[in-house]
Amino acid sequence: MGALESLRVLLDDDTDAGHDLPEPLAALYGGALALPADAVYANFIASLDGVAALAAPRGAGPALRGGAADADRFVMGLLRFLADAVLIGAGTLRADRGHLWSAGYIDRERAVDYRALGGGEPRLVVVTASGDLDPAERALQDGALVLTTESGAGRLRGRLPATCAVRAVGTGQLPAHAILGAIRAEGHRRVLTEGGPTLAGRLAAEGALDELFLTMSPVLAGRRSGDGRTGLVEGVQFLPADGRWARLRSARVSGSHLFLRYALTRSGPE
Repeated sequence: MGALESLRVLLDDDTDAGHDLPEPLAALYGGALALPADAVYANFIASLDGVAALAAPRGAGPALRGGAADADRFVMGLLRFLADAVLIGAGTLRADRGHLWSAGYIDRERAVDYRALGGGEPRLVVVTASGDLDPAERALQDGALVLTTESGAGRLRGRLPATCAVRAVGTGQLPAHAILGAIRAEGHRRVLTEGGPTLAGRLAAEGALDELFLTMSPVLAGRRSGDGRTGLVEGVQFLPADGRWARLRSARVSGSHLFLRYALTRSGPE
């Protein structure tokens, strides 16, 4: 493994759980990380004032990572390593041109290690209601599962690389249960979403999001009206009537960055 120092553990309820991580990865993470076989989990980075998406190329990542860039890339790679599929929206694909959603691509210092451990190449799943995709996009050239509407499938017919599969799963806004059903029908069980606040909001609204991995960056990002900066979820409102509460499962630190893991629940605060 690379020169990254192990994350410092502040809290962890996974010490006796599972064996999802090979020993070299567990040593850097600071312990075990077990996920249910059918888990749906999200990974975000956010500023202290709650900004998770910037209206800029490549989203919030580089601006918010700061001095913990290597640690954040490691956690992103780790979560991709454990996934069968990585779920994103078409907006994320357009904002991060040339990106590949694999462990080794985001965490290049350890790319050889991921390959040696036999993982880190989850299936990319792209959600687009309109079918507005660039067929030349590198991630599509490498092959992806594209979930869209009937009209979107018509727009994409014959335009995508042969390595892609297109599935029509609705006629309007695609519901989370239809998206996950289509992914599971392809044999992919454990799903990581890096799809942005709108897709995360849809999953949370339908109770389909099991866990949230949240990196807290020690920076104030600020907002102006209409600047496109959003929080972790967008397009849905939960409180005051129906909040999505979470239980803190682990907390780790690298420098002044916090790496938090929450289990989502509807049972109220603990």
